[in-house]
Amino acid sequence: MRHLLSAADLSRREALSILDMAEEMHEVQRRPIKKLPALRGRTIINMFFEDSTRTRTSFEIAGKWMSADTINVSAKGSSVSKGESLRDTMLTLDSMGVDCFVIRHGSSGAVAQAANWVKASVVNAGDGQHEHPTQALLDAYAMRQHFRQARVREGFEGKRIAIVGDLLHSRVVRSNVLLQRTLGGQVTLVAPPTLLPTGVEQWGVAVSHDLDAVLPRADIVMMLRVQRERMSGGFFPTAREYSAGYGLTAERLGLLKPEAAIMHPGPMNRGVEISSEAADAANSRVLDQVSAGVAVRMSVLYHLLGGEGGAR
Repeated sequence: MRHLLSAADLSRREALSILDMAEEMHEVQRRPIKKLPALRGRTIINMFFEDSTRTRTSFEIAGKWMSADTINVSAKGSSVSKGESLRDTMLTLDSMGVDCFVIRHGSSGAVAQAANWVKASVVNAGDGQHEHPTQALLDAYAMRQHFRQARVREGFEGKRIAIVGDLLHSRVVRSNVLLQRTLGGQVTLVAPPTLLPTGVEQWGVAVSHDLDAVLPRADIVMMLRVQRERMSGGFFPTAREYSAGYGLTAERLGLLKPEAAIMHPGPMNRGVEISSEAADAANSRVLDQVSAGVAVRMSVLYHLLGGEGGAR
C-alpha cells in the first residue's frame, strides 16, 4: 500500500490484514505506557480543512503512540487561508520530507488529487460527500468484535447490515458499502427518497424506505447523522417527523434481534436519528467504534509506513 484513498483500494486480504493488526494495536490502548517504536523517525502531517474531533484526535494519538512525529495543520492556520492553492501547500510541505499526509477536505476528490502531487503517502480522512475509508474499517472492526462477543459466526459473509439515515450527504455510507462488498456483508440502505444518493440503484445493495420492515432481519443497524449543515433545502418536513419515520426510537428497539448491534459513526443527534435509549442501550457499540478508531488508524499508518523506505 502506498495510499489509502478509497475503501475500494483494499483487497480482501489487505482489509483483513489491517483489521487483524488493529487487534494487536488495540492491546496497546490497555497498557499503562502506550508507546511503540514502530514509526520512530517518520513524520505525519494531519491536514484538516473541515472540523473534526474523533477522526483528527484518533489519527494524532495513533501517530504519537507509534512514536511518529505528528503535526496538525488546519485551514485557518495555514497559507491556504491567505489564498495559497492546495497544490502549492502540498508541494511545499512535501518538499520538507514528510512521510505521510492525513487529509480531510470539504471537496470530493480533493484528497485523491493531492496524492498525485506528493511523494509521501496520503490517507483520506474524509473528502466532501465522497468517502471516509478508515471510518469503514473501524466500523468493520467494531462489527467483528461484536460478532465474537455475541458468539455468532465471526465472518462478514451473509451478515445483514442496515445503514439508515442521511445517505445523500454521507461519505461514511459509500466507504462502508465498498468495504462490505469486499468482505461479504449484505448491506441494505434505508432512507426517505429525498435522502438517497443519485445512482444508488447502481451500488449493488438493497434499498428500502421502510425501517420497521428492515430492523427485524438486521445483524447490525448503523444510524447516520442528519447533516443539516450540508442541506440547502427541505429534505424532510420536521425533525419530529423524520424521527417518527427513520429514527431508532425506544419503541423500535423491540424490533431488533437480541444479538443485533447498534452503531453510529458520530456525532449523534439524539432525538432525531437515534434516541438516548438506543444510543445508551446494552447492545450499542458506539463507544466501541470510537475506541476502535485509534487501533485501526495505527494499523493503517503502520501498513503505509512500517516498511523500510515508506512511500519515498
